Amino acid sequence: MESIGKLYLVATPIGNLEDITYRAVKILNSVDVVAAEDTRHSLKLLNHLGISKPLISYHRHSQENKVDLLINKMLDGENIALITDAGTPAISDPGEDVVKMAIKNNIDVIPIPGACALINALIASGMDTREFSFYGFLPINKKLRKNKFDELKKEIKTIILYEAPHKINQTLKDILDELGNVNIVIARELTKIHEEFIRGKISDIIDKNLELKGEIIIIIEGNKNIMLDNNVSALLNCMTLEEHYEYYKNQNMDKKEIIKKIAKDRNTNKNEIYMKLIDKK
Repeated sequence: MESIGKLYLVATPIGNLEDITYRAVKILNSVDVVAAEDTRHSLKLLNHLGISKPLISYHRHSQENKVDLLINKMLDGENIALITDAGTPAISDPGEDVVKMAIKNNIDVIPIPGACALINALIASGMDTREFSFYGFLPINKKLRKNKFDELKKEIKTIILYEAPHKINQTLKDILDELGNVNIVIARELTKIHEEFIRGKISDIIDKNLELKGEIIIIIEGNKNIMLDNNVSALLNCMTLEEHYEYYKNQNMDKKEIIKKIAKDRNTNKNEIYMKLIDKK
């Protein structure tokens, strides 16, 4: 019985061709087929590496037809390397559908690490790297875009977005309108000759009227106000009811307002707080 093939997720350079790994070259040389987002783009890379392999075009507009084709090839014993135009496949990329279907068919999925634009932008941004949230490209649809910004407003972690150069100016304005004058970093053309990091308040960056080209990543500082609110809330919930009451009393609030605030902090009924305070008197 013929063995099942494997799916290799091969990271390719995001700009500088020297960023290809020895292992990636070895895998690309050994597989039967290379599935590529843009075969013309990928052919240039393979020619540079001196590799000749059958190429199958696999992109967002062809994925419905090509997933079954790729899966059947692997079930017939062929090994396939999945690559994207640049960087790590299956991140904001139709390759994730191939991965899901391969797993369903008990096909081994093997990551071949390498360049990843969002990680390289983050580590050089100067923003908090302990926790971050990657949102990919913002929706174009107005309603979905507004919903996504409502989500971003509550995000306390560092935010990472992808954006196309012809949309960057509008996106920066939207960020300013929705999130306020936040600190951001724009990373563009990573690993290429014109690699650039632009850091500062978003209003200052917009005022510069920059004409940005190339691949763009936006890093946004997390909402520190929510973080502060969360810390205060945790502190208040550790207090006794009397300490909680005194905390607001020291802010010159009247009794009715204090009870309302405590009830909100503790997610309970105002009357319950009132009765407990009366019992303590």
